[in-house]
Amino acid sequence: ILEKMPTALRIWLPLLIVLSLRMFSCRQVGKCSLARKLYRYGVPYSELSDWLCLVEGESSFNTKAINPSNVDGSVDWGLFQINDRYWCKPADGRPSTDLCRLPCRLLLSDDIRYSIACAKYIRRQQGFSAWVAWNNRCQGVKPNVKHC
Repeated sequence: ILEKMPTALRIWLPLLIVLSLRMFSCRQVGKCSLARKLYRYGVPYSELSDWLCLVEGESSFNTKAINPSNVDGSVDWGLFQINDRYWCKPADGRPSTDLCRLPCRLLLSDDIRYSIACAKYIRRQQGFSAWVAWNNRCQGVKPNVKHC
């Protein structure tokens, strides 16, 4: 097939494919960038290190993180790995209480205000202990946000 393509197309096609794939790949959010956004959206300064520790443990700062391997068949979405059995509405119609009142796909957006709003709601309802990573990793030393 490539032999029949014009030379210009053979040169540009691989580049276009690579650029297209990059658009759909994960986005890592920087620690300080996340700390500033959390603070801007109302997270108290005293909690920033807990939130950064939680996000590092849950998603490694990946806005597109998805964990489909929960034993109950539920899926965890986005930076905060928010579970679709309770907090967001899955697109495939699986039952959910959808307490954050939003489609789960919004939790994968690079515009993280939806994720932050839902995570703050979860924190108000259940505390940081709602997150396994916070329970397992964030009881001792946490990330320092003073340099941010």
